[in-house]
Amino acid sequence: MTATAFAPFQDLAQTLLPHAYDDNGDGSHDTSHLQRVWKNAAAIHAEEGGDAQVLFAATLLHDCVAVEKNSPLRAQASRLSAEKATRVLMSLGWTDAAIKATAHAVEAHSFSAGVTPATLEAKTLQDADRLDALGMLGVARCFYVAGRMGRALYDPADPHATHRPLDDTRYALDHFHTKLLKLASGFQTATGIRLAGIRHARLQRFLDEFSEEI
Repeated sequence: MTATAFAPFQDLAQTLLPHAYDDNGDGSHDTSHLQRVWKNAAAIHAEEGGDAQVLFAATLLHDCVAVEKNSPLRAQASRLSAEKATRVLMSLGWTDAAIKATAHAVEAHSFSAGVTPATLEAKTLQDADRLDALGMLGVARCFYVAGRMGRALYDPADPHATHRPLDDTRYALDHFHTKLLKLASGFQTATGIRLAGIRHARLQRFLDEFSEEI
């Protein structure tokens, strides 16, 4: 970890990182993911404001309980992470208000949880995390996860599911249509909306060029 990656909360990062994620070999949810999400969150915070320390703690702990994408517990992952984050911050002597704010941001960040973010910090974290699922990073993570799950790149008979139901449990390309191309429409902050538009265009451009090549 480079000290500057989590500036200006390097000391807090040293304290929280041991609790931040389970080392289960998931390269799409590791320290580099946390660094990227914090970079996104800091960029949004610079324009939108909010409690920076709560936002940072929520960023570091938003995936602190690992649940695989194909697990039946996937929709509960953010709630489980929020509960763990609460325990961690209680042990550090944080105030009840700060713990509650952090836990809400953690729980509300997830696409699958369906929890509406009610605070600026929660909206910022949700946007920051979703930015990492768009653009070229979104492409890389999509195919990386598909490889971990043993999925095919695409259905050679019908790549874009024109005549079949979409099934991203079998085909990586289907995940663009079931989730990734829908993400940009759900951003919460003005800054997040602007950044999402840029990355959505990159995602669409990749899909167009990939389709041409196959």
